[in-house]
Amino acid sequence: MKVIDEGTGKLVGWYDPDEHRRWIAENKSRELKDKRMDPREAVTKYVKDGDFIASGGFGHIRVSMALIYEIIRQNIRNLGMAGKTAVHDSDILIGAGCVDRIEVAYTFGHELRGLSPASRRAVENGSCQVLGELSNAAYQWRFLAGAMGIPFIPSRVLMGTDTFRFSSAKIAEDPFSGKSVCLLPSCNPDVVFIHAHRCDKYGNTQIDGIAVEDIQLARCARRLIITTEEVIDENVIREKPWRTTIPFYHVDAVVEVPWGSHPCEMPYLYFFDENHIGEWLKVSKTEEGTKEYFDRYVYGVNDFQEYLELVGGDDNMKYLSEIERYERPMKAPWLRGD
Repeated sequence: MKVIDEGTGKLVGWYDPDEHRRWIAENKSRELKDKRMDPREAVTKYVKDGDFIASGGFGHIRVSMALIYEIIRQNIRNLGMAGKTAVHDSDILIGAGCVDRIEVAYTFGHELRGLSPASRRAVENGSCQVLGELSNAAYQWRFLAGAMGIPFIPSRVLMGTDTFRFSSAKIAEDPFSGKSVCLLPSCNPDVVFIHAHRCDKYGNTQIDGIAVEDIQLARCARRLIITTEEVIDENVIREKPWRTTIPFYHVDAVVEVPWGSHPCEMPYLYFFDENHIGEWLKVSKTEEGTKEYFDRYVYGVNDFQEYLELVGGDDNMKYLSEIERYERPMKAPWLRGD
């Protein structure tokens, strides 16, 4: 295949597909076993200095914040990150000094809330390196290629843009038509964490609402940690097997953490905690304020449950749940019992 052009971005998260397949066969079991553990154990066991990580959900929606705070609490460093639809998760990890390199799609902004002061400061002072750029769709297709076990996937995105110029993609001559096609390299993150509505103790996972890229992301991960609002009986999962978004054999750890996406949203359960997100955006404008945030909300508590008490406890969670019910009265048919 004739390569016509290539981006200047650094290739990250890429493994030879055959080597990755062998690694999965040697390290991932298909045994039905109880995978439940707490956040501390899951992070200690599966997240290591230098890993390339990816976070599920989208922006401020369905984010595994319980795992993110635990990574910070355990002082894990030199992490690379797939900044595909990352917003609050990447900003917090960069602000804490855990992530020092990132490949971005949309990362350094909090959507309508404004830019990310901590991440922008880290990039400007050199403590976090931007390795390359992609579009959101291109990143999802990198994950798809990783899940399919192929080294790259052809597409028509990026060509003719500066995004391609700063990406790790290549433009090649299609051997069938002779036309140009963009080749997106596969991606197999070392660790992925996804927050879901429910799963069983084996890891069979159900997500209500849009799964975004999590179907592909779960299947391309080397290690997958599922955090969930609740662990339910496997017989309930078996009643509607078509609702299992992520099957057990992809999952390494199951972590039950109600409200585990706070201060982010969990569709159909609770809304964004705008006060807390606003506090982060305000204090993270300075290094001193950023340090004070982590000293209070991460290092100053023993675990995520103590953090929840600190941000308002049951009263605050009830308030956020009521907002969600008011904002979304028409729930999905399976949630109405239809």
